[in-house]
Amino acid sequence: MALGPEEIVRTLLGARTRISGSIWMVTRDVQAAEDIFQNVSVKALSEGPHFEGPPQLISWARIVARNEALNWIRDRKGKEGSLKEVALDLVDQEWDEEARQGREGERAQAVRGCLEGLSRESRRILELRYAEGRSSGEISRETGVRLEAVYQRLSRLHRALKRCTEERLAGQGTARPALEGP
Repeated sequence: MALGPEEIVRTLLGARTRISGSIWMVTRDVQAAEDIFQNVSVKALSEGPHFEGPPQLISWARIVARNEALNWIRDRKGKEGSLKEVALDLVDQEWDEEARQGREGERAQAVRGCLEGLSRESRRILELRYAEGRSSGEISRETGVRLEAVYQRLSRLHRALKRCTEERLAGQGTARPALEGP
C-alpha cells in the first residue's frame, strides 16, 4: 500500500537528522542543509502515493538530497570544499547496508569509540580534514608534517578506523584502532 501524506511527513521527520547530515557533509552549510531538506520534503509530498514504504521513500530522499546538495555546491561554491562524489557514493552504500541490517546507531557508536582511542595528533588531523574540510596541503602546513606523511597518515587512519569499527560491530567490544608504522 502506498504511503499517504501523513506517513511521508512522519517518515521524513524520523530520518531528518541523517538526511540533513548527509546534505551538510556536502554543503558544509547548516542553512543550505535545512533548505535542501525542506525542498526534498516538498518534492516527496508532490510525488505522493508513489512510495510503497518508508525504505523506498528514505532511499529516494537521500538521492534527491544528495543531488540537490551537489547542485548547490556547483552553483554557489564550485567544487571546492565538498566531498568527492565517489566518497558520497560510498557513504550511501554504507548507509544502505546499515539500514538493511538495522545497525545505524551501532556504527556511529563504534566509530566514536574508535576515535576516542586515537592519539590527540591523529584526531586533530582527522578534524582538520573532515570537520574543517582542509586539504592535505593545508594540514601539512598547519601541523608541520610533510605532505607525503599526511597522505600516509590519513590512509593508515582510515584503515585503522575501519578495522576497529568492524571489530566493535562484530562484538569484540573495546577494540582500539591500531595504527601501522610510526
